[in-house]
Amino acid sequence: MPVLLVRRLALLLIAAALSSALGASAALAAPCRDQTLLGTSYIVCRFDPAVDDLRLFWRTPDGRPYRTFDALARALQSEGRTLLFAMNGGMYERDLSPVGLHIENGRVLSRANTKTVKGRPGQIPNFYKRPNGVFYWGRGGAGVLETGRFLARKPKADFATQSGPMLVIDGGIHPAFIANSRDVKPRDGVGVGPDGKVYFVMTRGPVSFYDFARAFRDGLGVKNALFLDGGWAPGLYVPELERNDPPAHGGYGPIIAVIR
Repeated sequence: MPVLLVRRLALLLIAAALSSALGASAALAAPCRDQTLLGTSYIVCRFDPAVDDLRLFWRTPDGRPYRTFDALARALQSEGRTLLFAMNGGMYERDLSPVGLHIENGRVLSRANTKTVKGRPGQIPNFYKRPNGVFYWGRGGAGVLETGRFLARKPKADFATQSGPMLVIDGGIHPAFIANSRDVKPRDGVGVGPDGKVYFVMTRGPVSFYDFARAFRDGLGVKNALFLDGGWAPGLYVPELERNDPPAHGGYGPIIAVIR
């Protein structure tokens, strides 16, 4: 074989290998991916609050809720920014206002909700299945704390959202959850790992609270995790996965987002 042809083939092989390596590297770097945890399929998104621009949104400058991921993406685009990821950020009322604590850019826009609702477990709304909790983040990092502990410790938080119930509390599963429960629904939630990284998890199908909590604790090694929403409400925006979920209740309230 002529020397020039051999060299050309060698260069083509090297180029193909580099392209493959770069593709694999990009795949590994993607923050969101399908992942099987304890035999169940989920979408898992991992972010570093020290590097990624993690924000919380609720209302436009004129005071109206954004309602959809598209509306938020357009608003950011008009400012020269890009919406990379979004998830509905916890419980909200019919008017799309937060049920509990909501902090944006260090400002408390809705106070913590410490109301107690009594009744049978099946009659108590998810937010009030105590303990509920707060997902917060800022210059000191991110965390998930049971609401009472958050209010007592008062950690510095540029952003915070309250939801419930807690899924995992200091490595223990919420005491109200039942193994082998038949109450299965789509769900989404958030947890913070021992390394300070934030995990947003969306189910690929219906799961129980117990199994969802185990996905965080036993599947991802997360010691504190918070349920964000379930049923028809979970929403996810990840363009790379072709996800731009429309809201099921006329709009989203708080929206957790990563922007660039």
